[in-house]
Amino acid sequence: MRTPFTGVGTALVTPFTKSGELDETAVRRLARRQIDAGIHFLCPCGTTGENPTLTDAERLRVVEIVVDEANGKTPVLAGAGGYDTRDVIHIAREMARRGASGFLSVTPYYNKPTQEGIYQHYRAFAQSTPLPIVVYNVPGRTGVNVEVVTLMRLAQVPNIVGVKEASGNVSQMCDICRASPADFIVLSGDDALTLPLMAVGGRGIVSVASNEIPAEMVQMVEIAERNDFAAARAVHSRILPLMAANFIESNPGPVKAAMAAMGLIDEVFRLPMVSPKAESKDKILHVLKELGLLKAAFV
Repeated sequence: MRTPFTGVGTALVTPFTKSGELDETAVRRLARRQIDAGIHFLCPCGTTGENPTLTDAERLRVVEIVVDEANGKTPVLAGAGGYDTRDVIHIAREMARRGASGFLSVTPYYNKPTQEGIYQHYRAFAQSTPLPIVVYNVPGRTGVNVEVVTLMRLAQVPNIVGVKEASGNVSQMCDICRASPADFIVLSGDDALTLPLMAVGGRGIVSVASNEIPAEMVQMVEIAERNDFAAARAVHSRILPLMAANFIESNPGPVKAAMAAMGLIDEVFRLPMVSPKAESKDKILHVLKELGLLKAAFV
């Protein structure tokens, strides 16, 4: 049996209607598409899901719908992070009432806490819930890095079970894998670094690309889990241009534009997020065409 929150978890986009409202029908459809493709867990309401622009009611409704589609068979690691520990605890409690299996919790951003502040934040959060927590370290967005020593302190907290490591610092990722307890889950936060991380002990990815290609991401990671890195590299090489295209501008602009071109969602954002520039879209469409992912109207 698979350990929860290992393998591929999709950082789900949040679809909106043309009038800018939460598209509940599309949320359900996208979750079902992921589950049918064999995804290992789902991560609604994260950065890729435009969490900062969602109301609490919308966050809870998204979790509720995804949990309903998962039907107890696919874990739901709900996004519950922020720069106010009390607010994080509050929204997590409400998400738990709606069936979340655990929480992906980004490091407090903007107010730039010290390492001790980061530790105390996550410790207080962990003490407020019996559910597992995965730390999300993305210093390029938050302005603060969770240092290896701090993360290892957090790994001693019983229900802090892992980290989504998106520092982009390969040396730090190696140090985390080397220092972590055997049962601490180290996940990549960057699609393109999934295989390098798994080669040194990582357990998978919280993925943007799996919004578009869930089956291919699952295939690559499951092959790597069997230590067949030659075959995994072949998959990685084929889909690497899509991983790069998804970050040609700020996430989730490119991935939502790609999914719209694939006929999966309407390309609607909430400010301050906007559609990618025309030249960026051309590059995205080129990659989609090369992979055979374009909706007929765009071919």
